[in-house]
Amino acid sequence: MYRSLFPRDVLAEMDRLQRDLQQALDPSPTIRGFARHGYPTLNVGGTPKTIEIYAFAPGLDPATLEVNLERGLLTIAGERKSPLPDKSDKSDKATVHINERFEGRFRRVVTLPDDADPDQVSAKLHDGVLHITIQRRISAQPRRIQIQ
Repeated sequence: MYRSLFPRDVLAEMDRLQRDLQQALDPSPTIRGFARHGYPTLNVGGTPKTIEIYAFAPGLDPATLEVNLERGLLTIAGERKSPLPDKSDKSDKATVHINERFEGRFRRVVTLPDDADPDQVSAKLHDGVLHITIQRRISAQPRRIQIQ
């Protein structure tokens, strides 16, 4: 009898491998520009007094997120579980035809500028958006010099 050499979802597997390879080859993110296609997606910007980072992570529980700041590197890590039926569960006969949502462990690292104050950091998760605010050191903030 004829037996297939490839699994049924070979195209989905090739797509996943292409995304993994592309993500591995992209340079590490920094505040001056970062790679695309990472999870969670990031917006990084700032004001004269703060550095603002927005991580878009809908559906994540705050308990599964970990935000660390060490030696000028901000790390956002966690895990996103799949809402789809587990393949090992034989009692559920559900079949997944398309699965484009990222699942699994993730980690994003952002290099911060020298004027970031590691003692003045706050993080809030609201409606799937993680907002991290890092104050700039007072000595690095612009100020007006009085002329005498």
